[in-house]
Amino acid sequence: MYQQVIDPVGSSLGWSALVAAIPLLALFTLLGVVRMRAWLAALFGLSLTLLVAVVMYGMPAGQAFNSALEGAAFGLFPAMWIVVNAIWIYRMTVASGHFDVARRAFARVSDDQRVQGIIIAFSFGALLEALAGFGTPVAICSVMLIAVGLPPLKAATVALIANTAPVAYGAVGLPVITLARVTGLPLGDLSAMTGRQVPVLALFVPLALLVVLDGRRGVREAWPAALTCGVSFAAVQYLMANHGPMELTDVAAALVSAGAVLLLLRVWRPREGTSQEATPHPADDSAGTGTGTGTGTGGDGGGESAGLGTAVRTEAPPRQPDTRIEVLRAFAPYAVIIALFSVVSVSAVRDALARTTAFFAWPGLHIASPDGKPLALVQFKFDWLAGGGTVLLVAGLVTAVVLRVPMRQAATAYGHTLHQLRTAAVTVTAVLALAYVMNASGQTATMGALLARAGSLFPLLSPVLGWFGTAVTGSDTSSNSLFGALQVSAAEGSGHAPVLTAAANTSGGVLGKMISPQNLAIGAAAVGLAGREGELFRRVLAATAVFVPFLCVLVYLQSTPLLSWMVP
Repeated sequence: MYQQVIDPVGSSLGWSALVAAIPLLALFTLLGVVRMRAWLAALFGLSLTLLVAVVMYGMPAGQAFNSALEGAAFGLFPAMWIVVNAIWIYRMTVASGHFDVARRAFARVSDDQRVQGIIIAFSFGALLEALAGFGTPVAICSVMLIAVGLPPLKAATVALIANTAPVAYGAVGLPVITLARVTGLPLGDLSAMTGRQVPVLALFVPLALLVVLDGRRGVREAWPAALTCGVSFAAVQYLMANHGPMELTDVAAALVSAGAVLLLLRVWRPREGTSQEATPHPADDSAGTGTGTGTGTGGDGGGESAGLGTAVRTEAPPRQPDTRIEVLRAFAPYAVIIALFSVVSVSAVRDALARTTAFFAWPGLHIASPDGKPLALVQFKFDWLAGGGTVLLVAGLVTAVVLRVPMRQAATAYGHTLHQLRTAAVTVTAVLALAYVMNASGQTATMGALLARAGSLFPLLSPVLGWFGTAVTGSDTSSNSLFGALQVSAAEGSGHAPVLTAAANTSGGVLGKMISPQNLAIGAAAVGLAGREGELFRRVLAATAVFVPFLCVLVYLQSTPLLSWMVP
């Protein structure tokens, strides 16, 4: 039995925390300064974490490696299992040509680019984030915005800023699921608390998009669309996070917000339009997303799209309008996904599927916390049938039938998806392995104990940790893996509600997504501006500089009697 010690270096909490932070500092430096490839940096960070755990914390080498294996297993299932199947569905829509049908349908909704930008980047982007995440919305929405006439740099900027509020529940709730797994807190409580923070951001993100799209004039003339979109999205996100199937939070919010704007357009139009003819851009065929068939090996857009190597080619408008049947087919995959997740959430079905879920102690792990209590971390949950990835796999099979994609072509698309996500899989598994070793050895508890000395001010700093983690790793899921347990440890040490600061890690993380080097590279490559990530960074920096302090103040107030009623 290995019992954690929080001050192994000279019995000093400060020195111990500094040593515990070395793997994280190395990881962030390699990613943000050296700009090493993410999978290499993650493997290097994992190696350092194992070294610190064994040499400095005295953790048996066997248990250290076993904890890394458990984290890697969780990275593969359910994390990558969800991503692979979601992106496979996307590739089939491209292969069948129905992705272009959906794009043209968006363009016909309104001739005002400000309205188009809100619907495509925020609502449709939220739907993509809900189903896949990991950079998919930025890559796809950037190209779609160019297709409706936005300049490339503006299109990428809008897509990056829009990819914020939905991130907490992206990839069918994977960030929150991961947070619950690494912290041991109830999933329902974490979902509810996060759903009382990020919807507040969602109220204002569409307005920020208007500023980017058309400055003050855009806000003055198109604010009803932004307000309708933000309010409807926030309301549904709150309701689903607190009362509905958590996995469908962003799916429902995205669809309702888009529907609300469409209803608004029946009775209201912007006073002055900003429409223009969509002109093909040289980047459209070299977005790093393939040939438009979805079954090729993909082009080289100069950047990695989190493994999303299949590209969307902007085609010339068809000679004849798309039929209603084709439009319905274009949106059928999303309807199938929603229907399947809704069925799985029914109590009778959920209880039946729960019988197939296996819980077991990870072999070779016998760990106790500093106070002698067994760690919940050693229990592994294997929900092979009820998991979100399996639901998406079934949805993909149905999608292939609905879109008339031959099984051979669907299988080929799946193979290409696996090939192009290979480095993303290494990154995710390595980061989660690193997080599990840090949590199991006590490194996370050490840093949490030091941060707890911030006392009553810790909630003010809590979102910054999540923001920093996502900014560097490009993933709210990875940020939760790295800092989730630390947030809980620090909250317990400073007398605050652990669920509040843990949720704040997720909420702060959504704001780090837009300045993540990984996402900046995706956005720049998607619009053919590889090498101009710095210019794109400067454009989105103002948004994150406004939203992060706002969220910090909100979380701090939730820790005080003024807003403590918001904590479940």
